[in-house]
Amino acid sequence: MKIIIKSKASIVEGMASTVRDQPAVVLREVSAGYARHVVLHGVTARVPAGRATVVLGPNGSGKTTLLNVIAGVVAPVAGSVRRTSVRLPAYVPQRSAVADTLPMTVRQAVAMGRWARLGPWRRQSGKDREIVRECLRRLAIDDLAARQLGALSGGQRQRALVAQGLAQRSDLLLLDEPSTGLDLGARGRIADVLHQERAAGRTVVRTTHDLAEALRADHCLLLDEGRLVAQGAPADVLTEDTVHAVWRLPGRPVARPPEMTNLPG
Repeated sequence: MKIIIKSKASIVEGMASTVRDQPAVVLREVSAGYARHVVLHGVTARVPAGRATVVLGPNGSGKTTLLNVIAGVVAPVAGSVRRTSVRLPAYVPQRSAVADTLPMTVRQAVAMGRWARLGPWRRQSGKDREIVRECLRRLAIDDLAARQLGALSGGQRQRALVAQGLAQRSDLLLLDEPSTGLDLGARGRIADVLHQERAAGRTVVRTTHDLAEALRADHCLLLDEGRLVAQGAPADVLTEDTVHAVWRLPGRPVARPPEMTNLPG
């Protein structure tokens, strides 16, 4: 009889692989919108657990609405959404969605990420404060902790919002265009942190207009006019024909030029 003994490392690796084969989110025939305006139409999609997923599409295609539905901020008018995690997802909005006049410091803004566990009126524990300090350090804004959030530059404020999302300690992180309009330093810092989160087994879902960024992800959801055009590996989804068709680019599809990074819209 042959006895096979697996190392602890191989067992852990196998368990992680099994988890990542499972979906973190499943949407079935989801339609959703605001008031009487339906934005998403019959979207059926899966978000793999422990992977980085990008949501791509022209302006008005429903990217933000899809994140809002996954986050539970917007309820579908039809269809169903199933999240496998029992924890609430962490949602990082676009920085333009956060008022400049909010009277709070950067530290207070990041500490709001602990409200999902504490509620807004309970005192933070020593562990909560350490989590906030760690998130400030990871986004390199610990030296800005006492500054007013509204006094920060766009890149600094976006890093504060990402830090707030990390402070929630959720296993599902949703980000709405976290790098749009930022300089290279801020983009690189956010990209590094999201890579670390994915490597730690957390599910990261982000919207983007950056084609190069999308191609580095594990999974892609491509939307057009509120409908899912394709999903799967980015290299399979973002073909020349599909990119030209969805973004209505002039001319015939040709080899992707090196400068083609940010898609229109």
